[in-house]
Amino acid sequence: MFGDISAIDLARFQFAFTISAHIIFPAFSIGLASFLAVLNGLWLWRRDEVYLRLFDYWKTIFAVVFGMGVVSGIVMSYQFGTNWSVFSDKTGPVLGPLMGYEVLSAFFLEAGFLGIMLFGRERVGEKLHMVATAIVAIGTLFSAFWILSVNSWMQTPQGYSINDVGQFIPEDWWAIIFNPSFPYRLVHMVLAAYLTTAFVVGAVGAWHLLRSSESRGAAIMFSMAMWMALIVTPVQIIAGDMHGVNTLEYQPAKIAAMEGHYESFPEGRAPLILFGLPDDAAGVTRYTLEIPLLGSLILTHSLDTPIKGLDAFPADERPKSAMIFWTFRIMVAIGFAMLGIGLWSAWGRWKGQLFDMPWLHRAAVLMGPFGFQAVLCGWITTEVGRQPFTVYGLLRTGESAAPLQAEAVGISLMAFIVVYFLVFGSGTFYVLRLMSKRPRDRIDIDEIGPTRTAGITPIAANPTAPHPTQGE
Repeated sequence: MFGDISAIDLARFQFAFTISAHIIFPAFSIGLASFLAVLNGLWLWRRDEVYLRLFDYWKTIFAVVFGMGVVSGIVMSYQFGTNWSVFSDKTGPVLGPLMGYEVLSAFFLEAGFLGIMLFGRERVGEKLHMVATAIVAIGTLFSAFWILSVNSWMQTPQGYSINDVGQFIPEDWWAIIFNPSFPYRLVHMVLAAYLTTAFVVGAVGAWHLLRSSESRGAAIMFSMAMWMALIVTPVQIIAGDMHGVNTLEYQPAKIAAMEGHYESFPEGRAPLILFGLPDDAAGVTRYTLEIPLLGSLILTHSLDTPIKGLDAFPADERPKSAMIFWTFRIMVAIGFAMLGIGLWSAWGRWKGQLFDMPWLHRAAVLMGPFGFQAVLCGWITTEVGRQPFTVYGLLRTGESAAPLQAEAVGISLMAFIVVYFLVFGSGTFYVLRLMSKRPRDRIDIDEIGPTRTAGITPIAANPTAPHPTQGE
């Protein structure tokens, strides 16, 4: 049925498909949980009803996104035991506890206080409700902490030994958790989540401003999002540069593939290849558009530091450049587009025209989904750049897969594709429907219900009593 496609290639594609469907939801919920905490805090501080209305508007969206993230995440954990059972057996003593800590410390916090955040304001009081909202936001960050620690250990493993049956055994938990790439990856991913959320919020605000410039809630959403774009995007660019320097130190083959450098530069002075067509078979990047010396300045912050190319590594240990060369550039291009939107908004704010710039609003709407695209491209770069290893330099992908037939993996893959598009497609459509509704600036009278004069209790009607006009 699947021709010459091997079981391991189908298993890799299945994991890539499911993690791509999953990661967009945590990336959104991490930022949205913090945004909700800020909105709730602003309501308590300023007592401006628009912040309460915005909190109620976005909490419904958060609940749907959080639910889809949980469901899509459960599927991935099962794949470790089905398609990647050898990987689970060999790395389980190290990675199993870390994933368990994520459930115990992060998911329990989120699940335990989510109901209070969604429904408990009138039941527990505003202060405790604020605490619950903050705990949910902290829980999402704890979740990112543990999952990124797991992934970072697979990229830069340390603090382990290998027993006589080939299992990784923990020797130093501090070294395992805080492995060399973890701090950089954690900061980079959390900032990416915040920017992704900011541009979704900004797109929704801009959409409603284009329809009605009188919407105060839309204006506040758009203003807050543009502040994030202006302030956080430069920080993210700096964090990305630091992450790249760390990757050059610990995973130089990945950097060489990202940059399209098939040849080494023993004296430095490497160019920055802006565009080109990497040819892995021929070992050359064709039709390049380069900036001389800039590659060395970006990667090593000097001109004469040696830089390894893919020719410095055995052919069977090189990642494929053809894919991550482009995913990396798409991610970077989106980052600078975000910076451009932030600067444009700053100019409009300085001119006092932030809410009267339809072309800025159209650009913000257009940029709404691109944060998710940047996250996906970043993860493709990270994971494909680690190949051909699951644990970098120690455990190959071909040695990690379960002994399954291609038909078994392929049938489950097709089932995942159908179910995911139905379930998560419907959920995404519902979220877009929610976003299309204009946020209210105040509580409508219909929400309050019928009113009566204080101290007067209505008397129940007696159906047998005569009407006052009868008998006259």
